[in-house]
Amino acid sequence: MVQTLEEIVDRLFPRQGKWTEKDYFSLPETNRIVELSNGRLIITPSPTDQHQRIVGEIYFLIRSYLLNNNIGEIRCSPLDVWLYEGTIRQPDIVFMIKEHIGRIHEKYWGVPDLVVEILSEGTEKQDRVDKFSEYAHAGILEYWIVDPLNQTIEIFALEKGAYVIVGQWSTGETAYSKVLAGFVMKVGEIFQ
Repeated sequence: MVQTLEEIVDRLFPRQGKWTEKDYFSLPETNRIVELSNGRLIITPSPTDQHQRIVGEIYFLIRSYLLNNNIGEIRCSPLDVWLYEGTIRQPDIVFMIKEHIGRIHEKYWGVPDLVVEILSEGTEKQDRVDKFSEYAHAGILEYWIVDPLNQTIEIFALEKGAYVIVGQWSTGETAYSKVLAGFVMKVGEIFQ
């Protein structure tokens, strides 16, 4: 019996809405951002140069802070982060405090303590709505949203299962973190 292309694709890959963690983890390794949410595979375009520069600046500042304050581990995307059953994201930057290092596995990270997302033209709704809700539901203590267009950094802390804003800072101001006690960042330096 001759199969149609659609039948072959259906046999090889689940339909959107039917993807499982097992399906996700059986995908070949890639340096593309591929995420799983609500049974749907989400593939985002490659980040822009500006996006990557901002990720590098923030990563460098936090990593430098961690070299003097040995309180945890930091990584940047692409890195699978298992939030809860059926939800795997790849935040731009993740941080795990020392006490939770057992959540770090070779193939993925469990729920981190802090995540950073840099907004891109096509990801703002996902970062501000979908991930905002998923990260809170997973119990991530702090969520940073970095907006290159408006040159702002918003930091949210988890309180009683919901995010409350710690602060919103723009160029000329200094942002701070609750999770990274003592860490401060001059917002203008991120967007130069």
